Amino acid sequence: MSIRTQFILLLLVLLFCAMAWFAFGKKVKSTSELIADLKSPQEMERVIAVRLLPERKGDAAQTVPALIDALKDKENDIRRSAAIGLGSLGDSAKEAIPALQAAQSDRDARVREAAGIALSRIDPTRFTTPSKQPGNEK
Repeated sequence: MSIRTQFILLLLVLLFCAMAWFAFGKKVKSTSELIADLKSPQEMERVIAVRLLPERKGDAAQTVPALIDALKDKENDIRRSAAIGLGSLGDSAKEAIPALQAAQSDRDARVREAAGIALSRIDPTRFTTPSKQPGNEK
């Protein structure tokens, strides 16, 4: 093996190690920190928080109210992600039903759709999936 090839392999190994250290060296934020991030002026911080919070199913008492507040965010993607997240929490997000019903009138069609799906996941006996509603068959 030539010296040049060895050098390139060494650089690749070092690059791989640096990437692994960077990826695994990141601190995992607490639920409280993620909830605080929902108030950040930085959209990317809010997006990350709204998408990670639903994974904290054991902290639903904290995450559900925070996701309800996120349904009022100025950014469509954050409102949509909040609705999706609430739906993924199922029955434990029942207190979000009024806010999700209001979100069905959102100016963004994707938010309205996500809110309808979330409602059907939170209380399937009371709400049907939007595609199953009369008049939406194709």
